[in-house]
Amino acid sequence: MSEPVPTLPQHLGIILDGNRRWAQQNGLPSFEGHREGSETFKDIADYALEKGIKYLSAYVFSTENWARSKDEVGFLMALIKQLIKTQIKDLHKKGVRFMWLGCSDKLDEKMIAMLREAEELTANNTNGTLAFCFNYGGQQEIVDAARAVQARGLPMTAESIEQHLYGGTELPSVDLLIRTSGEHRISNFMLWRAAYSELYFTDVLWPDFTAQELDKALAEYASRQRRFGN
Repeated sequence: MSEPVPTLPQHLGIILDGNRRWAQQNGLPSFEGHREGSETFKDIADYALEKGIKYLSAYVFSTENWARSKDEVGFLMALIKQLIKTQIKDLHKKGVRFMWLGCSDKLDEKMIAMLREAEELTANNTNGTLAFCFNYGGQQEIVDAARAVQARGLPMTAESIEQHLYGGTELPSVDLLIRTSGEHRISNFMLWRAAYSELYFTDVLWPDFTAQELDKALAEYASRQRRFGN
């Protein structure tokens, strides 16, 4: 077991990237990379929340991912349904709250129902929050928030937009944003909440991302002096 990190982010965001490249490097179809990545997701989510991180936001499926092949999208939808079905009860037993961040466009009724039921089941849990960023896009989130502010006849301010982001004010700003697979961009993830987050990029592909790799990122975060634009 690694040594504890003295300073933890309250809200950790992770862009889960590299499943398809992992499959290619291992001579496997891309589906197997996604399957392996889902196992890594379960392990890392458990580890991060048990470690004391209060909020974990995971970029699981973006609004841009619909452009992938029909077969790949279909597999991902089935995999995510299975993940929700098998893991929500476990999260509930651990006292972890599940939040869905994203829009319902293009999702089937069964998927939407599963996501809403998971939120309802875990709504009163207080041992941590897992924000499942699914069918999520940072630009769309801000547009939807602005529309909600306008529909309510409220002044268009930073505060009113923030209140109407997915999850509202129950989800704080991102302190540390991790992206795997060697890409150095945030790809439309948490554009509002990550405005002053610390960024950590690693070449490790998501299916190979371990608790030890997370500890490296947390140690790097603990060593930084945050300035919040000052």
